[in-house]
Parts: sequence; structure tokens; C-alpha cells
Amino acid sequence: MDHKQLSRRLERVGELVPEGAVLADIGSDHAYLPANLILNNKITSAIAGEVVEGPFQSAKHLVAELNLSKAIAVRKGDGLEVIKTSDNVTAISICGMGGALIRDILNRGHLTRKLSGREVLLLQANIGEPTLRQWLVNHNYIIDNEDIISENEKIYEIIVATKAEEKIELTAAELLFGPVLLKEKNRVFKEKWQHELKQYENILSQLEKSTKDVSSRINEMKEKIELVNEVLK
Repeated sequence: MDHKQLSRRLERVGELVPEGAVLADIGSDHAYLPANLILNNKITSAIAGEVVEGPFQSAKHLVAELNLSKAIAVRKGDGLEVIKTSDNVTAISICGMGGALIRDILNRGHLTRKLSGREVLLLQANIGEPTLRQWLVNHNYIIDNEDIISENEKIYEIIVATKAEEKIELTAAELLFGPVLLKEKNRVFKEKWQHELKQYENILSQLEKSTKDVSSRINEMKEKIELVNEVLK
């Protein structure tokens, strides 16, 4: 993978970025995504934010090598702290992290007012998507779009969200599966949840053998198994 040929998941995120956006790519690594979108005239400018020194230097090097320093600002900082009000960011991408970590990045951004509420959020979590969806619900975001992609024997979910005027609740099933993905139920979706169902059943089997009081965990697993079975009918 490089700035010319993105991974499938990053390519899909790029397709979902609005035309002409000012993008803040958080955890940008080599700045492949913003560089690709600038070179293809998809966005007007970008911030590549990275908290780790090595990837930060890699992003700086690539942007300089491609003569994109006027279009892409590479900044070192934790999460959304790399964003300035004067940037007028219209889209934020956070990819390749756990759902809980993405949630925490968004929450700190919310508390420090780095999130204006005018940005489109493009979030690709590796695990823990329900946790992320719950944060979006609690902070009055609506999930406009979702996608699920299989790449190198791993499955990734992408969530696109925008700020709503009021809180829009999701059902337990929508939080777990994704409101858009739940409607589409494509092949990759079914593949993921068939695998998850086996995992849940294994966990339940182990819990039922436990000598400790794990009744709440048993009930939780049973509820999840019931939800998955219902969806996979």
C-alpha cells in the first residue's frame, strides 16, 4: 500500500469523503489517505495528524516528497488537538483503531471544542463498533452511511456520521450490527456474524462451566446469540 494504491478499506473511506472537503485525517500514519485524495482532486486541503514520532516523520517525508506541503499540513499531536479553528475542517477521518479509542478521541475533541459539529465523521474501527455507535447516539450524531469490507482475511466496518439537531436512539440490534448494515445484510456482513456467533457460543459454553457467579455475562451472551440468530435467519 502507498499513496497511489490505498488498501481497500482506506480506498472506501476516501470514496465516502465529501467532494471538496477540508479533511483532518487523525492517526494519518504515512499520510497516504490525504495525499491520495489531494492528488486525485477529491479534497481541497488536509491536516495529517499523528501522535507517534515515527509515523509523524513518515507523513512529513511523503508530503515533502510529493510537493504537497501547501495542501497538507502534517502536525504532531494527540487526536483532534491538531485541529485549529482557522482550518475550517469539514470532514474528519479516524481509521485503523479500536472503537473505544476512536470514541475517546472524539470525546476529548468534544470536551475541548475541537469538534464544531459541522464535520462529517468517517470512522473505521477494527473492533468495538457498538461502543462507538453509542457515543455517536449520546452526542446527537446520526449514522448516515456504513460499509463493511473484507481485506486480507479481516473484516472492517466504516461508519459515516453527521450531527443531528436531536438525539436519535438506536435499538440494541442497530447498535450491535449497525443501522445501515442491518438493512443491507450483504455477504461480508453475514460472514462476519456467522463467525461472531460461533465465538459467542464458545464464550457461553465456557461461562456455563464457571464456578463463579457469572449470571449477568451469561445473560448478555444469550441476548447477543438471540440477536445474531434472528438477523441471520
